[in-house]
Amino acid sequence: MLELLLKKPFEMELREAKSLPGPVGDEVKIKLIYGGICGTDLSVYKGGLAYATYPVRPGHELLGTIIEAGEEARYQPGTRVVVLPNTFCGTCVKCQAGKTNICLNKKSLGINMDGGFSEEFVISSRFVLPVPDDLPDEKAVLIEPFAVVVHALKKVEIQKGTSVAVIGCGNEGKLAILLAQYLGAEVTAIDIQPRKLEKVKELGPHIRTALPKEVRGETFDVVIEAAGTNSSIEDGIKLVTSGGAMVMIGITQESSLPVAHVVRSEITLYGSIIYQFPDDYLQTIEYLRNKAFHVEPVVSKIMPVAAYKQAYENAFSGDYGKIILDFRGESIK
Repeated sequence: MLELLLKKPFEMELREAKSLPGPVGDEVKIKLIYGGICGTDLSVYKGGLAYATYPVRPGHELLGTIIEAGEEARYQPGTRVVVLPNTFCGTCVKCQAGKTNICLNKKSLGINMDGGFSEEFVISSRFVLPVPDDLPDEKAVLIEPFAVVVHALKKVEIQKGTSVAVIGCGNEGKLAILLAQYLGAEVTAIDIQPRKLEKVKELGPHIRTALPKEVRGETFDVVIEAAGTNSSIEDGIKLVTSGGAMVMIGITQESSLPVAHVVRSEITLYGSIIYQFPDDYLQTIEYLRNKAFHVEPVVSKIMPVAAYKQAYENAFSGDYGKIILDFRGESIK
């Protein structure tokens, strides 16, 4: 069985690993179809996450087919599934309150436990969800990253005519742009890199793009912060209209907040981390199944796993959208 292994930061290899034992209990064995590379994978590769452990098999945006099932598994062989890469215990106070996304005992695939960038992997069937037959692989692989945005945008009211600014036009930012527009918003995409704004234009018409200096003095009903930098948070708050809200998806360690401005303008700040499972996954699937929702431009390349070095280089460059690794048999040879 071939797998990717990140031995330590900046040192990754595609290697032959031992065959996995069969699943037991509620476990399923999954044959991977596609795996998406995201910003978290890049941070782990560079050693940028303090809670990451090494060596680790990367990968958490995972789509595959069940090929074996334990006697207590929820789904049977032949079922195409998407994976929930963040475990939850179900018993801590956060889980009992329905907030499984902030479980006190959460573990994350590809970060502090082995991920799924391998031909096959085994996981509890609690953490997989069937994919409808009418959802193609190329859209289904986006369920996990898109669920992050679906969860975040539930925190605010977006409808026809709502003015929305999305700061940061990486893949999560692009997904936020598409969803906000789909919900009826008038969207302005903001980034410091002109080449990323050019990529946004490929998402479709009626999306305004702007450098930060070009929106200075403007305000918006909702601001989605997806860049994860000190300046983007500080500047983003100034873009929120009185009584408006900002949702923070991007992560930075700390930032200086203009507290007086927030208080006097009665601005609401929301932090948002991952998603509720299965509700946000199910909602995400329904969006993706809608033929009027065109998410395909978010994916730039689907590359064989054997070309993982080039795939990671492309992802690091910032010149592409989502990079997908293809783990099907013919892509490995």
